[in-house]
Amino acid sequence: QVQLVESGGGLVQAGGSLRLSCATSGRTFSNIAMGWFRQAPGKEREFVASINWSGGNTDYADSVKGRFTISRDSPKNTVYLQMNSLKPEDTAVYYCAGRRVSWYSRADLEYDYWGQGTQVTVSS
Repeated sequence: QVQLVESGGGLVQAGGSLRLSCATSGRTFSNIAMGWFRQAPGKEREFVASINWSGGNTDYADSVKGRFTISRDSPKNTVYLQMNSLKPEDTAVYYCAGRRVSWYSRADLEYDYWGQGTQVTVSS
């Protein structure tokens, strides 16, 4: 089993930055792929970014490409989402997710572990 705990959310003005963290415990962190998803009010959960087990391969939704960066620190068992040039449409609850395989995915149904989520609010 893997436990995921997100932190770093908050309120920021448009154009600002935030860094989300996802601390993991339990199963060996280095063997699992990690992802970030988000859900805005009244909308379905959507893929944001993902990273494979080694950190050498990443994938981003078109809406965040060039603005967000996903990374992982294996010794700290933590994955990060650096969010720059934030827009009001980035407002959502952001969830960290883990997958019991080494390769990443955009499909939320393919993730086995989920955090509780952290709220990100971008004001215009």
